Amino acid sequence: MALLSIPRPLFLLSLAPHIGSSSRTRRHPCSCSLSLQQPTRRLQKSDAGSAILWFKQDLRVDDHPGLVQAAKFPSLVPLYVFDHQILSRYSDEMLELVLFALEDLRLSLKEQGSNLMIRFGNAENVIKDLVLKVKGTDVFAEEEVEYHLRQMLDVVEETLVKTPSGTAKIVLWRTPFYDIKNLKELSSSYEEFMKLKLPVTSPVVAPTLPGANMELDWGIIPTLDELKKFVNDNPTKLKESWSSIRDLSTESILLKKLAKSRGNNLSNKSSVPIQRKRPQNTVFVTSKGNVVGGGTSKILNGLAAYLRYLEGTGRDDWQELHEKLRNAEVKEGASFLQLFGPALNLGIISKRRVHYETIKYEKERNGGFLSPFGYSTANVAAVADAVCSTEWYRLLGLKSQISDEVKYPIRIWRWNGYLIQYTVAGSEGPATLLVHGFGAFLEHYRDNIHNISEGRNRVWAITVLGFGKSEKPNVVYTELMWAELLRDFVIEVVGEPVHLVGNSIGGMLQVLA
Repeated sequence: MALLSIPRPLFLLSLAPHIGSSSRTRRHPCSCSLSLQQPTRRLQKSDAGSAILWFKQDLRVDDHPGLVQAAKFPSLVPLYVFDHQILSRYSDEMLELVLFALEDLRLSLKEQGSNLMIRFGNAENVIKDLVLKVKGTDVFAEEEVEYHLRQMLDVVEETLVKTPSGTAKIVLWRTPFYDIKNLKELSSSYEEFMKLKLPVTSPVVAPTLPGANMELDWGIIPTLDELKKFVNDNPTKLKESWSSIRDLSTESILLKKLAKSRGNNLSNKSSVPIQRKRPQNTVFVTSKGNVVGGGTSKILNGLAAYLRYLEGTGRDDWQELHEKLRNAEVKEGASFLQLFGPALNLGIISKRRVHYETIKYEKERNGGFLSPFGYSTANVAAVADAVCSTEWYRLLGLKSQISDEVKYPIRIWRWNGYLIQYTVAGSEGPATLLVHGFGAFLEHYRDNIHNISEGRNRVWAITVLGFGKSEKPNVVYTELMWAELLRDFVIEVVGEPVHLVGNSIGGMLQVLA
């Protein structure tokens, strides 16, 4: 079963040499590589058309290879689309982060003489209409590893083919973290991969942008209440009786009972409207106080505070972050991804910018060199380990899309910011979800998946967080956490009532879910 099909070639640009084709480009592994240093198609200001840069989860100007290439066009329209297909998987806190990030992104673009167009609706329709309006020829979009986002890119490409000219195309780009020549040769062991000690590529600076000289309606960034209403009005949203299963989880019930015993009703607390005033402090922590947000400069300032935690500070904003750090340090180093993970997932700051700033700080602490015996502080180690690990799992996810193994076509689902692998077999009949036991993974059911699907069943098999080739973040693992993951998978991915089959702990988790 093919994961993705593409009607015609796409272009892929990268700062690093070609590291292997994705499922969207494997039919043309050579001709679809476009390097920023040596482009195969030179852009001339006089004959190039208009470019559209589609921001999805890359909400920054700094270290943005797609922006660098798109800036070579005589006219450029940066675009963000509020699309239910993306927003429906965001929590209220993530929606708040998106809004603050977009405000800063628009401000940064305006400082360059450009602007950020805001639109609502299906991305394929918005982009098609914009291509026709500005006579666009190239739509720049970041390469994705998540299955539903890869599907979105396919639909956009198919829609562009059907425009009157049919000449506009998607140009995929990536931010290379490591200089890897062939993705198929990526080690399946993180420990073995790290022994290679591959250097991390350097960030690129923001380019000079062509001015926003076209007469266009650039749109208005909504308030949080307006955005939440838009998300809740999703015409494709599951029935309330089905989606409300989220509120019936064991963990939710336990939390509500605990809150009630303390005289603090969570439902009343959550009904307080979130005020979207621009924060006065330099480090911005969301209104729920769980994560660091804002624009790229605020994230960088928060990172500086995080790295310097042991040094002490008189700055109020850094002291605020240090307090959040202490509360989030449930395990050594776990606070980094809890505080900064959402900003990394939204692309407000790139992983290699985080790594670059961390290593620069480490050198400053150690007289200009890096010790061969490891990092000098726990915080530096936490940041470096987190970004290197999350990047490796992203590459592993991309590798799974180009695998020659057709028996188990792998898809990627992002849960709470972490990459989860799963597979699907069958096209008709009732839904069945297979959950592996402790220490196993979805391949545990390698001799069952197709036999069950051939019995007129649609079969899903998942590798839960911390096992197999799904991500293994530095978090506290509990049965309730895995049960919540399964519940969300059924709601977001399967989308309907499902027969549950579990082995060992996999069966127990289904009872909790």
